[in-house]
Amino acid sequence: MRAGRLLSILMLLQARGGMTARQLAEELGVSLRTVYRDVEALSEAGVPVYADRGPAGGYRLVDGYRTRLTGMTSDEAESLFLTGMPGPAAELGLGGVLAGAERKLMAALPAELRERAGRVRERFHLDPTGWFRAADEVPHLAAVAGAVWEQREVEIRYERWKRPREVVRRVRPLGIVLKAGAWYLLALTGGEVRTYRVSKVLTAHVLDERFERPPGFDLAAAWSAWAARFEAGVLVGEAELRISPRGLMMLGFHFGERIAAAAQANAGPPDADGWVRTVIPTENINVAHHDMLRLGEDAEVLGPPELRERMAATARAYAARYLADRSVPAGP
Repeated sequence: MRAGRLLSILMLLQARGGMTARQLAEELGVSLRTVYRDVEALSEAGVPVYADRGPAGGYRLVDGYRTRLTGMTSDEAESLFLTGMPGPAAELGLGGVLAGAERKLMAALPAELRERAGRVRERFHLDPTGWFRAADEVPHLAAVAGAVWEQREVEIRYERWKRPREVVRRVRPLGIVLKAGAWYLLALTGGEVRTYRVSKVLTAHVLDERFERPPGFDLAAAWSAWAARFEAGVLVGEAELRISPRGLMMLGFHFGERIAAAAQANAGPPDADGWVRTVIPTENINVAHHDMLRLGEDAEVLGPPELRERMAATARAYAARYLADRSVPAGP
């Protein structure tokens, strides 16, 4: 345990340049006294670590000191190669960089860990794209990613769903997210953080002007907050259903776990046939109508009235089409 903690302190100082004892204690989940003892042990072992005094002080390594990755455990070596996604890296323009970094990392590992890491690559593959769909075409992803890295403003021509369909925006790109095979850009525009689907960027002109990132901006937290608002803003309606056990089971497959969980939570007691009444969140009537058709004979829409009437009209159209006599007299 202590050897791993000493290596963690060394790597943290090497990566971040300097940290206070309190920061190290919070990062490692140990007491200040433990940090003091560990830093002393590193110094006694020959690691050139020193303390800066004053409010901006903390522990640092002597400039130029680097250590090799000789303390990495087998589990850590294996997990590193599970993070590699060559497809998305290539889309970002980093395919060659990723391959080079992995080669250097493999060369730095001891022989046993090198073998275990290679075994992971042979036996595990990460595919971020959803079923029954291809990944987005993102010709401007590399340019946008470069602007994110260099903190340069970008002028984009963007296609959106409402009119006017095409708009021009000058944005300050803060980060990029890959979600189920689709790339999204989070950027500052008009004084607020907005989200753009990168496949809808028609042109991207990286400008010379640089910008400062908002202090404390957390990309993961910003994305989670936007995704929650997006889902809440989309699922604005409700549908009351009478649904079979099979239909209830298939809700997660058709519509996702959030709607399936709502159906389970709102379900009443089963009737003699095992069917239950429940309420699920839906989008607008048009989308809800299309979605309910996917459940086929395993669900009956009870409300709202407009949705039920649409389902009835569709059922009548189906009956007229499929029950019509389309027999053709046999030829001579």
